[in-house]
Amino acid sequence: MTKSRQSKAKPTRNHERMKYVSYWIFAAVLLTFSSETYSQSHDQQVRAKIDSALTARYYKTSYDTNYVVRPEGRLTLNVRMNQSGDDFHVKGDKDGISSKADLNTKFKTTVSIGASYRGISASLAINPAKMKGAYKDYEFNFAYYSSRLSLDASYHRSTTLAGDTERGDAMGHLEEGDVKMKMANLAGYYIFNHRHFSYPAAFTQSYIQRRSAGSWFAGISYQGGSIETTDELKERNPNAPDVKIHIGLLGIGGGYGYNWVLGKKWLLHFSMLPTFVIYNHNHMTVNGERRDAQHFSFGMIFNERAAVVYNFSPRYFAGATLTMSNSFFDNDVTVNQNKWRARAIVGMRL
Repeated sequence: MTKSRQSKAKPTRNHERMKYVSYWIFAAVLLTFSSETYSQSHDQQVRAKIDSALTARYYKTSYDTNYVVRPEGRLTLNVRMNQSGDDFHVKGDKDGISSKADLNTKFKTTVSIGASYRGISASLAINPAKMKGAYKDYEFNFAYYSSRLSLDASYHRSTTLAGDTERGDAMGHLEEGDVKMKMANLAGYYIFNHRHFSYPAAFTQSYIQRRSAGSWFAGISYQGGSIETTDELKERNPNAPDVKIHIGLLGIGGGYGYNWVLGKKWLLHFSMLPTFVIYNHNHMTVNGERRDAQHFSFGMIFNERAAVVYNFSPRYFAGATLTMSNSFFDNDVTVNQNKWRARAIVGMRL
């Protein structure tokens, strides 16, 4: 009996090529999926490490937690309304002719939205008047508050100074644009009772003051800049004198601040840092004639701070702050500058 043999068809060259290509496609898809999975897992690990580092930094503090603690929640959101201004009072005497000026800048009003995540903060400020073209001054403010050190700094460039002037028996008035000003203010503090007293609790709400406490502190102050008449004044009043006032005051001193906690929800803050001027570089030039103040003469710079904060709950809070710098220098050229900034705050913690 003859057995029939069934011949098997040999795979063609095209069939083998298709199988080879399919294997590579499958391997590529598997590799891509694995890479995406690894990438997602790696990104999550990086984010977790960053968050862990920020959390450890956030809760690491030198404060006595019976007095000062960090608020709960990772994210703090707030809305602030800010208003600031400058005013100057200048007196001088040259050859028996006295000069005097009382000037004020236009108020600056802004609305800002801020966010802070584990102590890392960012904010965006909007000035409605500047957007409309009604405010042309420039102002920069910087504040840093920590447990031991605090710093307030500002720079203001303005052409909105206006007010009344006197030169001898002649009375005058300066309009906006007649005078330009450039002025910087700085105040730095070192807090001695840094374990119990917190500036950030009052001004940034990044800490909560649980018990009332105060502290002495040492500090340094500086005020410097210039005020001078412009060509616009000359065009409007050809008989107006050319005046340039240069201001440079450096002071050192000490002060005291107190955080008063009422009913676990209210926080009231008051502080003052008076500093004695140890060096000045004030001078005034009128129509090319310069008059220098004595470099070592009596003068003072005062820095005042006030704040009120109300915690509706651990999540919601509101408050208001006020910072001021006032200088007084008694000499042939007497300059008194007052710089202030007020702020209203509403915020929440998540």
